[in-house]
Amino acid sequence: MSAVPVAIVAGFLSAAVRVATPLLLAATGELVAERSGVINLGIEGAMLSGALAATIGSSAGGPWAGLAAGLAAGTALALVFAAIAIGAGADQIIAGTAVTLGAVGLTGAVYHLAFGPAGAGLAIPTLPAWRIPVLADIPLAGSALFDQPATTYAAFALVPLAGWWLYRTRVGLALRAAGEGAVAARAVGVRVRALRTAATLVAGALAGLAGASLVLAQVGTFAERMTAGRGFVAIAIVALGRWRPAGVLVASLLFGGAMALQFVFQAAGLPVPYQLFLMLPYLLTLLALAAAARRVEAPADLGRALD
Repeated sequence: MSAVPVAIVAGFLSAAVRVATPLLLAATGELVAERSGVINLGIEGAMLSGALAATIGSSAGGPWAGLAAGLAAGTALALVFAAIAIGAGADQIIAGTAVTLGAVGLTGAVYHLAFGPAGAGLAIPTLPAWRIPVLADIPLAGSALFDQPATTYAAFALVPLAGWWLYRTRVGLALRAAGEGAVAARAVGVRVRALRTAATLVAGALAGLAGASLVLAQVGTFAERMTAGRGFVAIAIVALGRWRPAGVLVASLLFGGAMALQFVFQAAGLPVPYQLFLMLPYLLTLLALAAAARRVEAPADLGRALD
């Protein structure tokens, strides 16, 4: 293989992992929420809020402050959703949609108040890549896996942690019981409402962190509605991953590769409208969901309000 193709493949793999990072963070959090019986369409809004908060935080105190601000913003939005959907017992789909729509309007207003008509520009302090010696020199995959920002390492570390917590701890067992049969779980003493609220806050925090990663480790600036449906893709990833951490990881990398592939196609100068490349990840989402619809089984009480 010549040097040029090797460089192209290595660059594609590195971009795929970087692009997959926000999806993996958001999908891991949504996995925890859905295993408790909560489906939160508000994670799209939480990602967008986290992205704007990270932009403001990074401008004021550097990228680590931006990450903290993004996490806090996502958690705050999840708290609003939890109060409506879990506390008040509203329909989860409607509540999540309302939260996302509210976040779109709120982030647009705050963005213009904070940065004015000129916007944030490209002067936001971003996260550097942490190169791991020796491992980063592995051909092709080395730079993709071991020369990435801290958020990528965190996203990958959360996958086995989530698996251990869900399947090897008493709290994880109680949480899965709340998602499979809330009535039976409450009958044996499980605090279903508290568990669902905590799981929703975890999902919101990771969605906010995903939005922060999008700004601080990938794009380097903020634009209105910049998440472009990534939160909804993360929800689809949970279903494609069969509500298991390992499956979520594989599905996230698949979609990350699809998103990175559009850059390769555009760089190749193919005489095709670029909009076709932009729709590739979302077309893949529809096709994958259609193919897997009859082979996946969601938690039994997913989306059901508590009595």
